Amino acid sequence: MEKLQKQSEDSKIWDDPKQAQQLMKDISELKDELNLWNSLEKRISDTLELSQMEDPSLNDELILETEKINRELNQLSLSTLLGGKYDKGNALLTINTGEGGTDAQDWAGMLERMYLRWCENKGFKTEILDQTEGEEAGIKTVTMLVSGTYAYGYLRAEKGVHRLVRLSPYDSAHRRHTSFAQVEILPEAAQEDPLVVINPDDVKIDIYKSSGAGGQNVQKNATAIRLTHLPTGIVVTCQNERSQMQNRENAMRVLRSRLLDLAQVAADKNLSDLRGVYQKAEWGSQIRSYVLHPYQMVKDHRTDFEVGNSQSVLDGDLDGFIEAWLKFNK
Repeated sequence: MEKLQKQSEDSKIWDDPKQAQQLMKDISELKDELNLWNSLEKRISDTLELSQMEDPSLNDELILETEKINRELNQLSLSTLLGGKYDKGNALLTINTGEGGTDAQDWAGMLERMYLRWCENKGFKTEILDQTEGEEAGIKTVTMLVSGTYAYGYLRAEKGVHRLVRLSPYDSAHRRHTSFAQVEILPEAAQEDPLVVINPDDVKIDIYKSSGAGGQNVQKNATAIRLTHLPTGIVVTCQNERSQMQNRENAMRVLRSRLLDLAQVAADKNLSDLRGVYQKAEWGSQIRSYVLHPYQMVKDHRTDFEVGNSQSVLDGDLDGFIEAWLKFNK
């Protein structure tokens, strides 16, 4: 903080408005972070003083405050594991159906609901940028923007193949089925990120009618956008908005993030901190298994962290898995 404040006192810093703006933003974020720790330190000190009075009438209040402090301290301690360049920013979360047919499409829909619930519990905002529904159930693919402090840092733990084992509601014999879905997590790339420079001539734009479940869901006008980045072959589609301009803007946001991911991989061929090695959504590649039959269990195969209540996890209780991965990864 002291180092940055000294930099801000140099009048020459304002010769570059962008650099000055970033500096002031960094100072503001550091102030907020320091205020959190200093506030917690004071509350601990005050609680300790009250406890030393040994007044029985204060016991309930002290226990409640101590529990609150423990929870907040745990969250702040977890944030110290999030020191990556993009960890503090927003995330793009994409779910793609893997092997398993209708069951896999239903599983992708269940994962979408799980992440939306988790985001809601964490106070993160979500925006569906693109979604393709399944023929009978669920979804084939969905891309959503998750906005909030440390959204990308936390969600990095979720990238990989997720496997579901259950009695299939789509099998007339009600047999046990295994389904797979691929979860991809990318940091949202800022427009001014120097790693991402998009030449408009390198982007082919196709406009078409949105596909939907039928009836009022089908767009009569051509508003869906497909962007093809010619040098890399990356294809991005967006059809969730009724406005062609909004779909184009959303598609560009996704394209910037995919190009940022590619730039990071190219910078370090041995390890990509952002995406990891892409794996096909099939047997033997899963990072986590969700078992609903013949017993209930969700197990992360990287950390061995497991929970016996599968439904609570599918309702968005992911913090234990994320915390275990962050500690394991560190």
